[in-house]
Amino acid sequence: MKNFHWAVLAILVLAAFGYSVEASHAAPSFTAPQVNAQGILTCASNDGRRNVCPADTRSGVQLVNQRSGSPCVFGRTWGYDARSIWVDKGCRADFQITPSWGGWDKGYNVYCSSDSGGRQRCPTDTRGGVQMVRQRSSSPCIYMQTWGWDKSGIWVDRGCRADFQIGSTGGGWKPGGPGWQPGKNIVTCSSNDMNRNVCPTNTNGGVRLIRQRSDADCIYQRTWGYDKRGIWVDRGCRADFEVGGY
Repeated sequence: MKNFHWAVLAILVLAAFGYSVEASHAAPSFTAPQVNAQGILTCASNDGRRNVCPADTRSGVQLVNQRSGSPCVFGRTWGYDARSIWVDKGCRADFQITPSWGGWDKGYNVYCSSDSGGRQRCPTDTRGGVQMVRQRSSSPCIYMQTWGWDKSGIWVDRGCRADFQIGSTGGGWKPGGPGWQPGKNIVTCSSNDMNRNVCPTNTNGGVRLIRQRSDADCIYQRTWGYDKRGIWVDRGCRADFEVGGY
């Protein structure tokens, strides 16, 4: 009789163990998308588990409003593929589904970092819109909290470090339109030999990066910048810069 009781107990333990293993490998839940007229979708990990919200994300996604106390960190507690947005570990947020657009050169990336924990500005042309495409920091990059953009460029704060795609949302013109046309005060400066090169020009009105032409990253204050002598580039950065006039 005692052996029978032990056998029953063993079966119950194994059953409980098997159930827990199955539960831990359960497929993520799916939530029907609720996209409003502005292309905003709210996706929530209300139970602390991974949740997938189906959506057409082929043109990109941007977190615009975090609603949860749990952090929404790109690549850790939220992300997306071509068919959906996923959230995990309590992240709950509003996401902008980026519309397709007919902008110039299909955009390019700019790296901007708040290495000191304070606010840092990265001058660049933002008339085509800006979208964060890769967070590099452990500190969260949250739109309008630790990063944002205006007509002068991108800003980051509180340790946010990320790659941003320029000309990715079509914010400066309508999709399929004629696209952005450069002004008259455009200077092309190149570090063709991987060394620092200075391109003399009047920088009193400020400088911002308009178009990166090199495979090497053009990072403000690291591989490009400006002073009273002109614009400087380094380590293979090659780009077009707009001088003043904005």
